[in-house]
Amino acid sequence: MLRFSLVLLLLVHNYTWAEDNMANIAAGEYRPLYLSVDSPIVNVSSFRLDKRPVTNREFQDFVSQQTKWQRDAVPSLFAEQSYLSHWKKNVQQYNPNDSDLNRPVIYVSWYAAQAYCQAHKKRLPTVAEWEYVAQASSTQKDGGQEKGYNQKILDWYAKASKQSPGEVGQDAPNYWGIHNMHGLIWEWTEDFNSNLISGESRGDSSVNKELYCASGSSGAVNPSDYAAFMRYGFRSSLNAKFTLASLGFRCAQDGNE
Repeated sequence: MLRFSLVLLLLVHNYTWAEDNMANIAAGEYRPLYLSVDSPIVNVSSFRLDKRPVTNREFQDFVSQQTKWQRDAVPSLFAEQSYLSHWKKNVQQYNPNDSDLNRPVIYVSWYAAQAYCQAHKKRLPTVAEWEYVAQASSTQKDGGQEKGYNQKILDWYAKASKQSPGEVGQDAPNYWGIHNMHGLIWEWTEDFNSNLISGESRGDSSVNKELYCASGSSGAVNPSDYAAFMRYGFRSSLNAKFTLASLGFRCAQDGNE
């Protein structure tokens, strides 16, 4: 009886931890960076989002179960040669250093990130969902309304580019209770390559080449939001098999309306 109670307590604890690891994001509106102030806004349905990026420890657990995603097993079609290159090989497989276990997993492709999320009955967040949450400050849904907030994000990015990613969850959470949306790593989104099209519909296949030049910010919603322009430029340069030293991910789930 005691043993059964301990097992039940452990299951409840793990379930609670898993629930607490995600935040509920209420439905709202997001205006894409490159649309004008007169353009239609995008409605974002309610969803759930990981409070922190996925760590090396969590991804290690995943590849231990899903061995086809181990470093020496992934086909080149789904990841570059640098996939998990910061992990070291022991007797049987590659593993992260103990000091990196609570740092965000990097050198991971879009395919591997999506497989991880699907294995946990989740998915990668869309660009609109990610940006909707990322625009929040610690006190407001739209931190861009706060004086100096955009510059603060730029300062975070500048600092992060000069050093390896630290541990997740060490910053103050934003309005939604989400950590590390800025200044730790770049993050994969489900539809990262939708930045290449000129409209919001995924059926719109016309590439808007003007977005690649300096004049691309002309008429944009907020030309002073340089951090958003940086994210746009970064996403536009990605290929799903890329594995980079500054690129990780977090997962999302559909929410109840």
